[in-house]
Amino acid sequence: MPTVSVGRDRLFAALGKSYTKEEFEDLCFCFGIELDDVTTEKAIIRKEKHLDEEGDENDEEVIYKIEVPANRYDLLCLEGIAQALRVFNKQQEIPKYTLSDVSKDSMLQMHVKPETSSIRPYVVCAVLRDISFDEASYNSFIDLQDKLHQNICRRRTLVAIGTHDLDTLQGPFTYEALPPSHINFVPLKQTRDFTADELMEFYKSDLKLKKYLHIIENSPLYPVLYDQNRTVLSLPPIINGAHSAITLKTKNVFIECTATDLTKAKIVLNTMVTIFSEYCKRKYQVEPVEVVYADGRSYVYPDLSAYNMEVSLSYINHTIGVSLEAEEVTSLLNRMQLHAERSASGNNQWNINVLVPPTRSDVLHPCDVMEDVAIAYGYNNIPKRKPASVKPLALNEFSDLMRLEIAMNGFTEVLTWILCSSKEISTMLNRQTDESTAVVGNPRTSDFEVVRTTLMPGILKTIGHNKDHPKPIKIYEVGDVVLLDEKKDVGASCRRRLAALYCGANSGFEVIYLTVLTKNFTCELNNC
Repeated sequence: MPTVSVGRDRLFAALGKSYTKEEFEDLCFCFGIELDDVTTEKAIIRKEKHLDEEGDENDEEVIYKIEVPANRYDLLCLEGIAQALRVFNKQQEIPKYTLSDVSKDSMLQMHVKPETSSIRPYVVCAVLRDISFDEASYNSFIDLQDKLHQNICRRRTLVAIGTHDLDTLQGPFTYEALPPSHINFVPLKQTRDFTADELMEFYKSDLKLKKYLHIIENSPLYPVLYDQNRTVLSLPPIINGAHSAITLKTKNVFIECTATDLTKAKIVLNTMVTIFSEYCKRKYQVEPVEVVYADGRSYVYPDLSAYNMEVSLSYINHTIGVSLEAEEVTSLLNRMQLHAERSASGNNQWNINVLVPPTRSDVLHPCDVMEDVAIAYGYNNIPKRKPASVKPLALNEFSDLMRLEIAMNGFTEVLTWILCSSKEISTMLNRQTDESTAVVGNPRTSDFEVVRTTLMPGILKTIGHNKDHPKPIKIYEVGDVVLLDEKKDVGASCRRRLAALYCGANSGFEVIYLTVLTKNFTCELNNC
């Protein structure tokens, strides 16, 4: 799961309260995240450079490394974590995100050219007006982009984020796809013009950017964004232009996300604007941008509307294993940033109407709502019970009895790979037919080509790797093999087998016979 590094003192200031390490660990556990490590920035640098000398940690800022769920994109920065914990602690109401009241005529526009459909067909945009950055919030803003790029954006292959100082640009904007030789601009942190193909060569030696070049470098057209004056905003997903770079003095931020996946682009844009709209003069208000396609379609982004989900109270209680009243459930959901109200469903039953905000893209199904109720209620507070569904299968019970009997006869159980090479089940066993009857997948290596049809290769290889072990060696395995079976709808059937092996100075047949065959078990007899 992703780990977010935040300054302890700044986090506590945002929470309005100081905690001991143990108290903060308990708070994180109750909310469903984890305090993974406590370190300092200089200690992290020393560790990366493999330095042994230690500094005076009393003079260094303490860094909390917090592990968050992979699908909670709103928790990938300090601002998101602090806001979620404040709501959880009932220190803050759930924020209500709104779009600023901008007329259609004065709304900024992004015009999409049809050529972009061949490489990155989607773009979504928004504006954060009258934002105020300090050094810490600015760094957090940049870091959130990096976290999103590595997470939901899948290293920029699905979505690439560009942020720009709107005051240096002139709308309307255009999103185009042009030959690389036709694109010329000064990239971020550079001082001279480059064509797009020159940039590809230039960044092949850049440790950070070279891993993104493959996304577009073989394409005949490169995506590019221009303003009205043909100033390049960015060459996604590689680099932004230097002209519109944001700084601590930036007051109006233009955010654009180009993508191959429109759903993920919307999530990324919503995450960026909702979290950092708290630094705007009008808190939690975002200015929309109209995206106009060449075929006449137009859309306004971002979409900050909350969608409604109805969940049965009985489903929540039954799944968690508790008996909560509707008022308790709504209160718990409100602590998890989900606005909830009860509603009658007939037959004296209650439903919970949940409004899912744009920050909670992870809530897709009633089970996600149920999980949030369980987290807010506290997993340690849920009564322990044995679910009826955990009764073991008869085959597994019988297998456990076999293991117990054989182990009591001095045999050691081994566990080997269920995948093996085709030779191991055929020619290496002096068999000519097993290879043709084995289930073959899409092997990546010669060691794991087929699903085993016998347990013999595994235990024989175990002996082969332990030839220096004192004799006798007595091992066994109870496991599954897979055989082709035309009578099954999937074309194969799974069989449970037993294999026992004795390796010593004498033949040892009587050992195998007394241990296995007298137990009336169906087995494979292996002796060496």
